[in-house]
Amino acid sequence: MTKQTATSKPPAPSRHIAVIGAGIAGMACARTLAQAGHRVAVFEKSRGAGGRMSTRSSEFGSFDHGAQYFTVRDARFEKALATSPEIVRRWSANTVRILDEAGRVVASSLPPKEAHWVATPGMNALVRHWAEPLQNRGQIHFETQVTRIQKDVLSPQRWQLQTEGPDTAAVQSGFDAVVMAVPSVQAHALLMSSQVAKPLISEIGKVSVAPCWTLMLAFPQASQPNLPHLGPQWNAARSTHHRIAWLARESSKPGRGGVERWTVQASPDWSERHLEDNAERVKAKLLKAFTEVTGIRAQPPFAEVHRWRYAQTTEPLGKSHLWDAQLGIGACGDWCLGHRVEDGFVSGLELALAVL
Repeated sequence: MTKQTATSKPPAPSRHIAVIGAGIAGMACARTLAQAGHRVAVFEKSRGAGGRMSTRSSEFGSFDHGAQYFTVRDARFEKALATSPEIVRRWSANTVRILDEAGRVVASSLPPKEAHWVATPGMNALVRHWAEPLQNRGQIHFETQVTRIQKDVLSPQRWQLQTEGPDTAAVQSGFDAVVMAVPSVQAHALLMSSQVAKPLISEIGKVSVAPCWTLMLAFPQASQPNLPHLGPQWNAARSTHHRIAWLARESSKPGRGGVERWTVQASPDWSERHLEDNAERVKAKLLKAFTEVTGIRAQPPFAEVHRWRYAQTTEPLGKSHLWDAQLGIGACGDWCLGHRVEDGFVSGLELALAVL
């Protein structure tokens, strides 16, 4: 048996840590803590992991109706992606262009300044892959919303969470730390209702996030051999149209299938003004704008909209995370640094390192 030297440190005791949210920030944080030997419990109100790296399924194929792609600038993100080479694929988006109100190309970025990457077969595949080891050990609780954080009744130096599931409410207890990896508005509301971590409440309150309406369209008639695609030759575009900020031909992404499908994201200003509009009205307005920009006048057999209340950060926190070591409460998310996928990963990773 090897004796411990006088200068070596004993291993840190394992702690029990709750992570609220299973998007890329939450999973980056949770898996880093788990790899360091801590017990992790992840609570996610949706039915699966992914957050805004979401994929909507349909009879005609899938839609990346949240994050469209990601870029890689941080070496740690690059290293993490290298563990999943079968999932991460480069998207040759060298046809990305800037369009005016009438759909005319006014500027072009050929090729893009940096590589565009996607997960296959959908954007949620990466986060779900990272979540799988924790899920297999029963450490992720889906369809479970945390409604309150409070001191543990039986162990006041720890935390307990009040949660609501599809059928029952419950109390989850015995946590040494709690990490919130949810949109800033939701983190702020949870802390306010819990009446804890007031300094964090003040800082999160400075963050601003814009909403986004997303339109998903499928044109299976374009899959005929004599009609390879509809509309423009480009596959993705940023737009100055007052309703539309971004368009992408989903079927141009690797591993997505051949049916002509488009994802259209409304501009932040337009989404804000029409946030509470009826979904059918929003769909009609965005479909009209899509026709104006692309020239595609065929009626899509499939058309759906999705409303993201918290989509794109307009005023970030300005640092990678929030962590109150004395309380054992922290927060992370892309809103800390910006709105990119990589921002979410870096935020979750650096909060995990702060906890460690």
